[in-house]
Formats: sequence, C-alpha cells, structure tokens
Amino acid sequence: MLALLFPGQGSQKVGMGADVYAASPAARAVFDAADAASGLAISKLCFEGPEEELRTTEVQQPAILTVSVALLRALEEQTSVVPAFVAGHSLGEYTALVASGAVSFEDALRLVGIRARLMQEAVPEGQGGMAAVMGCDADVVDRACEQARQQTGAVVSTANYNSPQQNVISGEVAAVELASARAREGGARKIIALPVSAPFHCALMESAADKLAAELARVAFADPQPPVVSNVDAAPNREGARIAQLLFAQVTSPVRFQAMVERMSALGVTGVLEIGPGRVLSGLVARTVRSLRRANLASVEDMSEAARFVGEFRSPGSQAESR
Repeated sequence: MLALLFPGQGSQKVGMGADVYAASPAARAVFDAADAASGLAISKLCFEGPEEELRTTEVQQPAILTVSVALLRALEEQTSVVPAFVAGHSLGEYTALVASGAVSFEDALRLVGIRARLMQEAVPEGQGGMAAVMGCDADVVDRACEQARQQTGAVVSTANYNSPQQNVISGEVAAVELASARAREGGARKIIALPVSAPFHCALMESAADKLAAELARVAFADPQPPVVSNVDAAPNREGARIAQLLFAQVTSPVRFQAMVERMSALGVTGVLEIGPGRVLSGLVARTVRSLRRANLASVEDMSEAARFVGEFRSPGSQAESR
C-alpha cells in the first residue's frame, strides 16, 4: 500500500517548480491558476525569488502548496496514482486535502493565504519562537515545556512530534529558551532555534484559529478519497463534515507526524512518496519506521523514478480504515 506525503513550511527554495512548469501542461495550469487566484505573483516568486520574500509566511505557504500540487498533477500525467492514504505536515495537510478531492486547489489556496496571514498577525514579531530538540524522547521535551510553563507562567508546548528523536517546541521566547535548557539537562543532544516568523501550533495561535474558523465554514468540503491522515489525531479521516473542525484544531494543536507514520504503517502502508520541495518528511519517515520504502518527487529529475515507484503499488483503498 502506498501513501503520499506533502511537506509544510520551511521546505521552500528559490527556483522550485520552474522545471515542472516548463515540462508539464498540467503543472503549468496549476501555477497559472495560483497566479490568477492568489493575488500574488506565485510563479515568479517560486522561480526567481527574492528569497527574503519567499521566506515570509504569507508567500511561503501558498507557494509550497502550489509547487506540491503542480508536481502531483505532473505525475498524474505520467501514471495512475492511487494511494491508500494521503497526509501532510501542517500546511501540507491542505495539499493532502486537494490530492484527496476534498477541496479544490483554488479554495485551498485561498484558505492557506488567509491562514498564513492570521498566523503571522497573531503574535507581534519577536515575542514568539520555536526550537527543534534532537536526541531525546518526546517525554523529555513535554516535561521540559511543563517545567518552563511553571517557572515563567508563559506559553510553551511541544508543537511537532516529528520522529522518535526529533521534536519541536513553540511559545513565548523566554519560555522556549528555558524549555530548551531543561531539555538539554534532560539529555537532549542538540537544540536548534528555528528562523520562523511566528510560534506555530501552540496556544498563542488561538486568535488565528478563531478567525480562520469563519473562513473554513464557507467551504463545502467533500468526503476525502483516499482518506487524509490528520495532524491533530493521527487518524485517517474520510468524512468531509469533519475537515473544518480538524483544520481549526490544527492551528493550535501539535503536529503528530511520528504517530501519523506509525498509524499508516500499522494499517498496511509499505511505501511513501513525498511530493513537494525538499526531502524533510522522507528523513523523518526513515527515522520513525525504517522498513517503509521511500521515494521523492521534488523536481522533474525525480519524475521517472517516482512514476516507477508508484507503479509498484496497487492500493486497496476501499479497505483502508476510515476513522
């Protein structure tokens, strides 16, 4: 059984998508639709930058969504793509919803643009931060955050459970710094402060979630097929009626990527194809369930191998767990 994975914020680079735009009519149509619907020159920003603008949350999120969908559509020109599950990391969950047919690309692009703006506006610049904690169990990270909350009274929590030895914390700057120190005392091998513009997936995003809820309510989500494995509960969802609530909760809830990978493996997935810029998710998968076969589609250069990889799977999607 095959699963498709789609990356989130931080996987962007100048030049992404330019080759698939030139090579694939289906990919070109995606970029043209993004330029028309977003109010941004997404194609130009992806292909030419500048990097400083591409790094901003409000550009980065719709740009990564666009490139990922364009690569998927180009792959679909080459071969039949019938995964058992689709999933994404944070922003990537919106790409997964497009891939599942639960929402149109244009609606997803609009939602992602609003989401990015609301998340950016939720916390004044410089007041929030995030840090990756490597080389220790999630229990150590959770305990470090709890200790920092008790000592400072500030917001800090685990934002991403990425793999058995990599987790990310998010919150107010002083609390993140203290939690990082406590995690190091607890055995963490390495702490990396992340260059983000806002503290994502923590309680500081509550105002963004509340405002996004009204926009989510305007979208009629279809039942996803194949099911989308949710960031919030790491479970496959087939019900369109649940999507808005899951996306609302996702803004303030941790991304449970490790549990998502483990759940898909337990349900019979034996191979994953990461579609989109970068290879971050494939690395996390390798550190979570080593037996899973992995492939990437980040550029035209990867296309033939991705098509071959997909062709090796025949997914019994009708038998996949739905909840």
